[in-house]
Amino acid sequence: MQTTEPLPSIRRIDTDRPDLCALEVVGHFTAADLENAYGLLEAAYEEHEKIDLLVRLSQYEGFDWGAAFDQSTIRGKTKALRRIRKYAVVGGPAWIRIVLGIFGPLTPVQTRHFDTDAGAWEWIGGQPLDR
Repeated sequence: MQTTEPLPSIRRIDTDRPDLCALEVVGHFTAADLENAYGLLEAAYEEHEKIDLLVRLSQYEGFDWGAAFDQSTIRGKTKALRRIRKYAVVGGPAWIRIVLGIFGPLTPVQTRHFDTDAGAWEWIGGQPLDR
């Protein structure tokens, strides 16, 4: 009997722009999932001085609190503040919009929350390739 590895909770979405990184967060994510996501961002940073980021929250079930304050997560967030131009978040619980509204203006990153994909892709200036 074969065992299969579970899919990561944070998955890359292929886009039509090389300087646009898009990720989908499905369900509950852990420190390992965040480490994978920061690895995807690092790869984009190697090729582009600045990138745009779109994150789609699908069937969001939360995260491990320890992951939010892990040393590598803090380093990843700090680097993101220097390397991301625009950050679009799609979906998720109501508190996400509130947090982005409070903290977004305090950073150099243009940040917006969207209820659906269409407005987010238009604002960020790209499209997913899975269409």
